[in-house]
Amino acid sequence: MPLVIFVRHGETTANRDRHFGVSEDVGLTELGERQAHELAARLTARFRPQRLLSSQYVRARRTGQIIGEKLGLEVEVIEGIHERDFGYLKGLTYDHIPAIAYEDPAWAPEGGESRNELQVRVLAALDESIPRCAEEEILVVCHGAVIQSICAHVTGNWKDAHMPANCGAVVVRYEEGQLRDLEIYE
Repeated sequence: MPLVIFVRHGETTANRDRHFGVSEDVGLTELGERQAHELAARLTARFRPQRLLSSQYVRARRTGQIIGEKLGLEVEVIEGIHERDFGYLKGLTYDHIPAIAYEDPAWAPEGGESRNELQVRVLAALDESIPRCAEEEILVVCHGAVIQSICAHVTGNWKDAHMPANCGAVVVRYEEGQLRDLEIYE
């Protein structure tokens, strides 16, 4: 059964300092680079992906490049799997997240997008990209909120949707055009 391995990018300064990034151009920290190298070694021991897809954001592309070097794969950038737009929260610490953000997946920060809107965008992008390589193992390097939205889709539940750590992963089976059976791989 084809697998899709969703990987969160390595650590950035925004992750380290616990605030929302202000740009898609944020790169990896030294720790983020090490995390990507360590994950690449772990992935090669268990998986044999034939394709490596990535968000267009620098942190995801760089993580993908590091992993791709180990796996012998080129990074293919696809649109639509970039991080959630956090609107007015950009640049602020995570302490500024209102309680409703955790309770209501339809809530959106002013100027940003809700978790539900993110999920619709991500699933549309994956529906366009994954069927082209449906018989292959696929590695997708993206972002925490993106993976959380995939987990919520597979389980049907936002409440317990998994948010992986930097360079954490979630493995999902792809069967008959559907993402199914979630496994956390960290």
